[in-house]
Amino acid sequence: MVSIPTADLFTQAAASNATGLYEQPLSERMRTFLRLEFLYQQFCFNLEQTSEWGSRAAVSSMLDIVAILGRGDVRGDVLKELERQIAVYDRYQNMAGIDEVRLKRVLRNLQDLRQRLFAVGPQFLQLIRDSEFLAAIKHRSAIPGGTCEFDLPDYSHWLSHAYEQRVADIEAWMKNLRPLCDSIAELLWLLRESGHTSDQVATNGNFQHGMVGEGVAGLLRVALQPGLDLYPEVSGSHHRFTIRFMQRPDALLRPTQVNKDVRFRLTIC
Repeated sequence: MVSIPTADLFTQAAASNATGLYEQPLSERMRTFLRLEFLYQQFCFNLEQTSEWGSRAAVSSMLDIVAILGRGDVRGDVLKELERQIAVYDRYQNMAGIDEVRLKRVLRNLQDLRQRLFAVGPQFLQLIRDSEFLAAIKHRSAIPGGTCEFDLPDYSHWLSHAYEQRVADIEAWMKNLRPLCDSIAELLWLLRESGHTSDQVATNGNFQHGMVGEGVAGLLRVALQPGLDLYPEVSGSHHRFTIRFMQRPDALLRPTQVNKDVRFRLTIC
C-alpha cells in the first residue's frame, strides 16, 4: 500500500463535487470539533445573508455552538491541542528541507490563536448566558415554530432592524466565541493536511482496515469518483474500522450495500 501526502489533493474535487468527499471522526473530541466546525461554517454563511431569515439562521447556529461548548471544557481541549501543535512545528525549524516561510506562517497563526483564546478566559460564555434576550430565543427554539412573532415579539422587532445593526449585535455576541471557532478550524486544517492518502478497493462494497503501527488516527476521509451514486458507512475506532458502500436508488427505499468492487481514495489523519 503506497501512501502519498494529501496536501490540496481533494480541495478542488470537493468544491466541484460536494457529495464525493466524506469524513468520519474516530474519537469523541473529533466529533465535537467537526460539529463545531460545521456550525461555525453555517453561522458564517448565514451571517452574510441580508434577509431576516439569514439572521435567524445565524442566531440559531450561534446558540447551537454555545450548547455544545457548555457540555465540557472544549476551550481547555483546544488550548492543549494548540500547545501540542506549536511544539511539533517548532521542532520542524531545525530540520533540513523545510519551507521556512510557510512554517513561520503556521507557527504565527497557532501562537496568535492561542493568545486570543487564552485572553477570553474560562468564562467566555458568560456574556451570552447572561442575555435574557438570547435565553428566551434558546428556550422557545426547543418548541417547533416557537420563535414566531406572537411567541417572541421582541425577537421579531429586533429582526426588523437594519441588516448592519443586526450584524453588529451578532458580532458582539460572537466576540468571545470566534477565537475558539477559528482555532478549531485551523487545527482541523492542519490535521487534514497531515493525513496519509492511498488508493483502495472495497471488495463487494466492503473494506476493513486495522491501524497496527500507524499511530493514533482521529479522522478518516473517503473520496469517491465524481458521478458515483454511492456513499460510505463507517464504523469502528482509531484502532480498526470498516467501510461499507451503500446505495439508495429511491429516497423512499431502504439503502443497500453494493455488491461490486468500489475504488476510492482513503485518507487517514
